[in-house]
Amino acid sequence: MKNIQMNHAQKGFTLIELMIVVAIIGILAAVAIPQYQDYTARSQVSRVVGEINALKSSAESIFNSGGEVVATPDDLQQDPRQINIGWTGSNLVDDNYGDAAGLDVENGALPNMSWSVQLGEDASGSVRGVVITISRSLAGAYSCSMTGGTAAQGWKDSYAPASCEHS
Repeated sequence: MKNIQMNHAQKGFTLIELMIVVAIIGILAAVAIPQYQDYTARSQVSRVVGEINALKSSAESIFNSGGEVVATPDDLQQDPRQINIGWTGSNLVDDNYGDAAGLDVENGALPNMSWSVQLGEDASGSVRGVVITISRSLAGAYSCSMTGGTAAQGWKDSYAPASCEHS
């Protein structure tokens, strides 16, 4: 009879190899998840700043026509010069803040006016409750400011865009 040798080659991974892979994945996740959360919070703040900055051209148009900026359509029935600023809302803004869909307009009849929103709803927990305000001076210059947001809640100053100061 012929002597047949069988090759018993190892197939698969050893337990130690699998444990090393799991450890590497765990380390990568421990670094990546906080970075992703920071990126998400920063992008949400930037998005809302952009959304309310877009209202500047509407406000200027209203002032140039001699109108008064208002946030709610209900105000339009009082005076025909009251013109809605055109805010349609955002899923990152607290709808219960301000007048309409979370927008609060102050001194809408004056050229030195402001409007603000508060982050809420679908916003990250670390930025929820932060109020973003766009202000217009008598000279027509606009500025952006942010209030709220504490380190205890998870706020980081890096979340605020360079064009918008946080206090």
